[in-house]
Amino acid sequence: MNTHNKMWFSLAVLFTAWACLADVAHTEASSVRSKRLVGGTLAPRVPWQAMIYLSESILDGGYAGGALISDRWVLTAGRNLFVRKTRQDTQGKSPIIPKVYLGILGKPEAGPLTEVAVEKVVLHPAFQNHSDWDNDLALIKLKEPVVMSDKVTPIPLPKENQQLAQEGSIAGWGWGYYFTFATSLKHLVLPVVSSCNSAYQGDPLKPDVDDNMFCTKATRYGENVCFGDSGSALAMRDPKSGDVYAAGILSYDKSCTSGNYGVYMKISSYLPWLHSIIRGDTEESFALRATAMTKMLTWQPRQ
Repeated sequence: MNTHNKMWFSLAVLFTAWACLADVAHTEASSVRSKRLVGGTLAPRVPWQAMIYLSESILDGGYAGGALISDRWVLTAGRNLFVRKTRQDTQGKSPIIPKVYLGILGKPEAGPLTEVAVEKVVLHPAFQNHSDWDNDLALIKLKEPVVMSDKVTPIPLPKENQQLAQEGSIAGWGWGYYFTFATSLKHLVLPVVSSCNSAYQGDPLKPDVDDNMFCTKATRYGENVCFGDSGSALAMRDPKSGDVYAAGILSYDKSCTSGNYGVYMKISSYLPWLHSIIRGDTEESFALRATAMTKMLTWQPRQ
């Protein structure tokens, strides 16, 4: 290849790369009021919000969301605990112990005063058993109970068979207009749909939405969840009691402006597992309880 041809080849490669970036930027900018969470507004104090931190750089794992669900446990997406997050890359690998920050509104607040020490992490036993998105949940156990305050308090889990509300609120530090994580916590109120499988069906890079999942769609302004919002809880209010609870944990956060739907792990589908871990069950716990109950019923005196 002569010098002239080499020059034009280099320019062609450079132009192609620039065009790809411009196309991505155009897609990102197409949202009305595009800021963080691809839209959204500054969040109020969200006392259950956790920051799950692996690295400042997304190439080294980045950071994402989580939800404090008791004084010792934080719930997040299992994929948040790996640098490379595909099933091919995580199989046989141990999750990374992250840094966890509570009670913060802005990224600059993430420091020694807001960090809580982590004792261990527990992936769902069927995490990514068939695809990148299956059972995308992990529990993070803290070394010490959290001191409750107006800045830090857990969000309840849903009741068994809890019906989904028509909308929910989510907060996060996800990507925005300039392809960087937000420095201030943002939130969105998003419409809920029971399933969005038809939108993503057949695409191996997107979730196959099953009964353990549900979806939210973009707002009327095109605002949506985006990279880095995964692990955050979609909070809902019970229409009868008024209680606020965590209905889902965001798993598929790549909708941004190019896809309409975010996909969540439906927490009510995972209550037996969650309760068993929080209780500290062992492999023998079920049998021990069953044996004790059988003996108590057998030895009950006749009336």
